[in-house]
Parts: sequence; C-alpha cells; structure tokens
Amino acid sequence: MIDWKRVAELKEEIGADGFVEVADMFLDEAEGAVQALVAGLPAEEVEGQLHFLKGSALNLGLSDLAAICQEGERKAAAGQGAAVDAAQVAAIYRASRASLLGGLSPDQAGAA
Repeated sequence: MIDWKRVAELKEEIGADGFVEVADMFLDEAEGAVQALVAGLPAEEVEGQLHFLKGSALNLGLSDLAAICQEGERKAAAGQGAAVDAAQVAAIYRASRASLLGGLSPDQAGAA
C-alpha cells in the first residue's frame, strides 16, 4: 500500500519537516478531490482529478492509490468516466492515508 522506500527517499530529498509539509498539503488537496469524485463530477472532469491524485500519490509513495487512479484515468480518457468507481478510489485513499499517518512518528503524524 505504501512504498516506504519512496517515503524515505522523499524525506532524504526534502527533509522530515519538508515531507510533513508536502504530505499535509497532499492530504488536504486529495481529500477535496476524493470528495468531488464521490459527489459526482461531470465525466470530462473525472480524468483530471484522477490524474492529480495519481501523480501526487506516486510522489508520496501511495502505490495502491496511484494504481487505482491510473486505472480510472484510463477509463475516463476512453470516454468511460462514468464507469470509474469513485467509492473504491475513496476507500483506497482513506486506507492509504491511514497507513501513511500510522507509519509516521507521532510528532510527524500530528502535523500531517
């Protein structure tokens, strides 16, 4: 679910404080994107939201979330945006978020 090697690489690149800042920003923005998907977006907007989530998830090491978003992005690009299972994306996002926060030290998890 979480590519902890990627998390460690990102922490090394930008520092622990920088990582917490990036993770916090992603989680805030991702929450909005996931809520929009679940609420129902016009089909032409689904691909863009999934693309955003996929890229950010890959950057933070959230591999399962990135994979489900990539699958949905392909469907949306093929004109099947309505076929994207937003509830499944939301469930994987929430599980990924919990796993990421659970794997951070208590002081880092409180900030993210």
